[in-house]
Amino acid sequence: MELVDGRNRFPCVLCKKRTKPNDRKKCESVEIRRFLRKTFMVDARPVDVLCNKCRHQYYRNKQVKEKPINAKLDTELPGNSLCLSPPSVTLPLHRTVSSHSYCFICKRPGPKLIVVPISARLSAFIHKEVIIPSGSRCCPSHIANDDFITGSLNNLKTIDTSCLNRRTIVDLITRIRSYAIQNCSSKFTFDPSYLNNLDYITLTGISKDHFADLHQEIETEIKNTPSRTSTMSLGIFLLKMRSGMSNQLMSTIFGISKSSVRRAISTVRTALMKKFVPENVGLHHISRQEVIANHTRPLAQSLFGNMTQSQAIAVLDGTYIYIQKSNHFQFQRRTYSIHKGRPLVKPMVVVSTDGYFLTVVGPYLADSRNNDASILNHMLKSNIEDIKNWFEDDDIFIVDRGFRDAL
Repeated sequence: MELVDGRNRFPCVLCKKRTKPNDRKKCESVEIRRFLRKTFMVDARPVDVLCNKCRHQYYRNKQVKEKPINAKLDTELPGNSLCLSPPSVTLPLHRTVSSHSYCFICKRPGPKLIVVPISARLSAFIHKEVIIPSGSRCCPSHIANDDFITGSLNNLKTIDTSCLNRRTIVDLITRIRSYAIQNCSSKFTFDPSYLNNLDYITLTGISKDHFADLHQEIETEIKNTPSRTSTMSLGIFLLKMRSGMSNQLMSTIFGISKSSVRRAISTVRTALMKKFVPENVGLHHISRQEVIANHTRPLAQSLFGNMTQSQAIAVLDGTYIYIQKSNHFQFQRRTYSIHKGRPLVKPMVVVSTDGYFLTVVGPYLADSRNNDASILNHMLKSNIEDIKNWFEDDDIFIVDRGFRDAL
C-alpha cells in the first residue's frame, strides 16, 4: 500500500494499476504467489493485492492444468482467447514504448500518426534488435515504402526487457524464418527493406525514392515470375545500363539463369519505352510555352534572346555511347570513330538552358556521314517529332562549331 496525496493507493502487484475497492484481493494464497513467481517472475507478498483482470489469469491457467491430458485442448486453436493472453515471458530484448497518442520516435502527439507496418517492425528487430509492439504509431515522415527511413532509429529510447506472449513469439519466429528462406533462395535482391539509399545510388545511379517512383510507372507492364519480381527486373536493367556487366556475371550475382536476365532487361526496356519515355522525353511531352516559362533561365534570355518577346532557346549537341566491337564487318566499319578510336553510336541531345531534356534523337552511326551538322539537317528535313511546328520563327539554337555546315 502506498500513500499519495494523503490517499491510500493500492497498486496491482502485476500490472501496477490502481485497484478499486471492489476490484482488489490480497495475495494470501501460496498458489497465487507461486504462479506469479513462475509465470511473471514477480515476487509477491501476502499483503500485496491483485486486480480482477490479473487474478483471472491464475484461474484460467488452473482450469487448463485440470483438463485431462488425452482430451483435445481448445487452447491450441488459433482463435482461442488464451492465445491473446497478456505478456507471460520476460526476455532481455530491447523494446520501445507502446504508444497510440504520440510518435514513439520523436514523441510528437497526434492526430496525424500512422500504424507502423509489420515489415518495418521486422526490419527494426533484425537490424537494430529492437521490438516494436504491435499497434505502435509514428509520424508519416519516418516511414517510406513500408520501412523506416535511414537514421530514424539511431537515437531511439528503449526499455531493456520485453514481455512477450505466446502469439507474439510464434509470429516473430515465423517471420524470421520466412526472411531467412527468402535470403537463401536468392543471392541478391532489390527489395527496399534490404538496401539503403546509398546502395541504390551506387548500383543504379538513382536514389531509393526515385527508384520506387520509376517502378510505380512501369509496374503494370512487368509480370512477377517465380525467379524474379518486377522490382528485381528493374534493378537488373538499371545495373546493366550503369555497369555494363555481362549477362553471365549478373546471372551469378542474382542467382537466376542467363536467359532470365536477358528477358528481364528486354521486358523493362519495352515497358519504359511504352510508359515512361513518352511522358518524359520528346518534344510532344512538353509545350513550347512551358519551356519558355519554366525551363529558360533569365541570363540565357538576356544574352541570346530578346526580353521583349518570348523565344524558345534550345541547346543542341551530339554525345557518344560506347559499344563493343561488332562481328558484322559493315556495321563495325560504320560504328568505328576515328576521332575517339573506338566503336560508338551518336545520339543528338536537345536540352533547354537549365539542363531539362527536351528530346534525344538517334542513335546515329559514328562514320563521317553522321557529324553534328548532317544530323541536324536530317532532323529538319525529315521533321523528326514535328520539330518544324514545335519551334517557331526567331527561336534560338545554341550550337558549337560542329554545326557550321547546317543551314
